Amino acid sequence: MATYAEPEVWFLTGSQGLYGEDTLRQVADQSRQIAAQLDECPGIPVRVVWKPVLTSSADILAACRDAAVQGAVGVIAWMHTFSPAKMWISGLDALRTPLLHLHTQANVRLPWDDIDMDFMNLNQAAHGDREFGYIQTRLGVARKTVAGHVSDPRVTSRIGAWARAALGYSAMRSLRLARFGDNMRDVAVTEGDKVEAELRFGVSVNTYGVNDLVSVVDQVPGAQVDDLVKEYDDTYRSDPRLRPGGDRHDALRYAARLELGLRTFLDEGGFRAFTTNFEDLGGLRQLPGIAVQRLMADGYGFGGEGDWKTSVLVHTLKAMAVGVQGGTSFMEDYTYDLTPGHELVLGAHMLEVCPSIAGDTPSIEIHPLSIGGREDPVRLVFDAAPGPAVVLGMADLGDRFRLVANEVDVVTPPHPLRKLPVARAVWRPRPHLAGSAEAWITAGAPHHTVLSRAVGVEELHDLAEMTRTELVVIDADTEPRRFANEIRWSQAYHRLARGL
Repeated sequence: MATYAEPEVWFLTGSQGLYGEDTLRQVADQSRQIAAQLDECPGIPVRVVWKPVLTSSADILAACRDAAVQGAVGVIAWMHTFSPAKMWISGLDALRTPLLHLHTQANVRLPWDDIDMDFMNLNQAAHGDREFGYIQTRLGVARKTVAGHVSDPRVTSRIGAWARAALGYSAMRSLRLARFGDNMRDVAVTEGDKVEAELRFGVSVNTYGVNDLVSVVDQVPGAQVDDLVKEYDDTYRSDPRLRPGGDRHDALRYAARLELGLRTFLDEGGFRAFTTNFEDLGGLRQLPGIAVQRLMADGYGFGGEGDWKTSVLVHTLKAMAVGVQGGTSFMEDYTYDLTPGHELVLGAHMLEVCPSIAGDTPSIEIHPLSIGGREDPVRLVFDAAPGPAVVLGMADLGDRFRLVANEVDVVTPPHPLRKLPVARAVWRPRPHLAGSAEAWITAGAPHHTVLSRAVGVEELHDLAEMTRTELVVIDADTEPRRFANEIRWSQAYHRLARGL
């Protein structure tokens, strides 16, 4: 979901003219090889583009400026030899893309019997990168540091996580979001500071009357509706009542018209995320169900009841998860099974859960909806596939945004849910339901979330660093009292940091 066809990160290598042309040629050859190894790694979802070795302040400044201007989603920097850090001050100060500091070297093993001073002069990253680390810390540069050889899968995995976060950061910086209607009345946590969000994340949130959408929906050509209805039938298991000749087929056609109208509105406006609100449906005949689900499956962000913050997160995590199996969806903790020793969360929403997390082919169904005051909406129904996942929410605390993540394990429902006509996920939160819920509520985290089996905590941590946003994590090691203290410490830090 990057803003260009082939997202790339630039590989910058630091050195200096002191070593002479022969040494610099070797530096260039070896750094080009390191960049090529990274570029060929299947776990790194971007092109890694090598740039000429940097040996002066002017060249460094130009490279850091050009990275953003020419569309790189991030920069990887390595001090192959010793690159005096004062040369990097202007460049790092001008850098506007995420930065990864790779602390590596060309060789894995030292040639103990043959080491001489020529080898030592060429392979100085052990202290060259320490010099670079100092100036980053001195300038307060947000970055990720990864140490180790690029042949190590642990190293490339961590670089891949950072690259995915950089994709999310890039998607967020250029995101336009359409809100159809406003926030659900009297709800607090889905509100937020849109001006601060644009300053912090780059996302532009715009509100439209629902009937602006209705006029587009009403103009969708019937032939396009015919084609989409056929696609539905070819892709999903269908309720016979919704098929041609069925007594509810007209409802399916309207759901298809609604999807086509939504796509048209969003695409023509350059929007990659949106919200709806069942309290404000204007002239819409149905609350959007299958339309929202399929748009999410195609990478659009979504939040219910006007929840633009969660919509931003859905789109961002989908951008981060490109090419990864597992899926990402809008979600809500709905109800619990509190059976001792077998506690579970049943997550769902009224209609809008993304089929990218489905464990089997979804079915198209139509059922009454007791809220909204409209016709019965068409929706996809399925159970989420089991496996490890993360649940992420964002809260506006007034002086800052806070991200809260909980590691969970999605499980197969212990019993069939034959009477629950919505898509759903069942999970076991870490460390356990009570500890997870107490920590989540202590953190002030929202009830709307993003559930992802494609993105993990490391990617989220990297994204939080890039956006300078607070992130607290609930995992298998979380203990409520210790977590409450961590929240206090985190709060003190972020308030102090904001004031510096």
